[in-house]
Amino acid sequence: MKKYLVLFCAFLISTSLFAQQKLTLTEAVSIALQRNSNVIKFQNNLEVNKSNLKSAWGNLLPSLGASGSWGWQRITDIGGTQIDEFGVPRVFGASETESRDFSLGAGGNVTLFDGLANYANISGRSDDLESAKLDFERLKENTVFQTMEFYYNVLRQAELVKVREDNVQFNKKFLEQVQERNRLGSVAIADVYSQQVQLGNAELLLIQQQNLFENSKSTLLNFLALDVLEDYEFVDPFAEAKELKSDSFQSQFGDITSLVSEALTNRKDYQSQKYSLQSAESGVSAAFGGVLPSLTGNYGFSTRATEPGNLFDRKAYSLGLTLSLPIFSNFNTENRIQIAEVSAKNVEEDLTALERQIKVEVKQGYQDFQAAKKGLDVATKNLTSAEENRRINYERYNLGSGTILDVLQADRDYSVAISNKIDATFEFYRLKDRLVNYLGKLNYKDFE
Repeated sequence: MKKYLVLFCAFLISTSLFAQQKLTLTEAVSIALQRNSNVIKFQNNLEVNKSNLKSAWGNLLPSLGASGSWGWQRITDIGGTQIDEFGVPRVFGASETESRDFSLGAGGNVTLFDGLANYANISGRSDDLESAKLDFERLKENTVFQTMEFYYNVLRQAELVKVREDNVQFNKKFLEQVQERNRLGSVAIADVYSQQVQLGNAELLLIQQQNLFENSKSTLLNFLALDVLEDYEFVDPFAEAKELKSDSFQSQFGDITSLVSEALTNRKDYQSQKYSLQSAESGVSAAFGGVLPSLTGNYGFSTRATEPGNLFDRKAYSLGLTLSLPIFSNFNTENRIQIAEVSAKNVEEDLTALERQIKVEVKQGYQDFQAAKKGLDVATKNLTSAEENRRINYERYNLGSGTILDVLQADRDYSVAISNKIDATFEFYRLKDRLVNYLGKLNYKDFE
């Protein structure tokens, strides 16, 4: 029976491993660019901007419409007496009349001049479309960074799980040694109790860390619009690097002034805001068109008959021009101009504010990157020190010259140090990519 149970468990394990899918960072980013909800919705909204531009061009074209009608009428009169114009009464008998009416018509109009408002509208909608395209590109860049950020967090949590597992194994092994030494009478029972507590805490921390790992996976998979119930293996893109040398990344970045200039040149949202300003200025031009005369042409064709076969026996053609001179519009035109000018001023202020924000982001991003670089160097040295300190205290305890409290404290310090090293490593990668994104150099096309 035990043999079959072992085989069944082995089958389940092998099946689980076989079903697990590998998901690299590059694949995750590529999936996000295709399936993320924000990306999909923004791409759908681009069609609206294209339609708005098409509609603006359509205002220059003549309109054309056609209509047809049919009518039927029956009049029934029971008769009676009526007085004619000479005052003579006349008697009319009952009567019934019936008529039908058929008509066809076609026509339309064309705006010949409206103060150039139509052309300003075309320019504005064209700028809106270019702005939306650049915003879409910026959204893709941010999506790349967000995916990297979530992916790094998954890897970080996975590494911390390994740390907790190693710590549990260390404390289990150490507990066995303490129990054996207690059995031999070389240490007090209090040491056993202390180590049992230490092991229990290590196991609790492992469970908590495993929960954090699962939550980070769910966050990433949800962002990628993947099923959170599927099992994925996340591949560390830095696993082949034997040692992270933070100085090697420094050459990617120059001084703050050059970085700001580079960001203002590359950032798609900044370029998009410039197009938005041009669109707002076109709106002012379109509003000013309301103070100029407008000229409209109209044209039409119609025919009417009492029988369908006689519809085209009598035809009517029409052609005309209408010139409108705005004299007083109840201040409505002035109001539209004022609104357009204020809108343009606000967009210009948004552009200035965005420029300041980009400078803040670049400066802060660069400083954070430098701090992360220093933090990684410090965390690396602390880990080396903590590892050596734990080894020394462990050996001293085995030789009887140290206390278990020294070993427990050294073990806690080592766990904190290695956790800090892992946090510092992935924080370094995250802040490096964030700075690259602030500079507008996180190319989404590499992942599409």
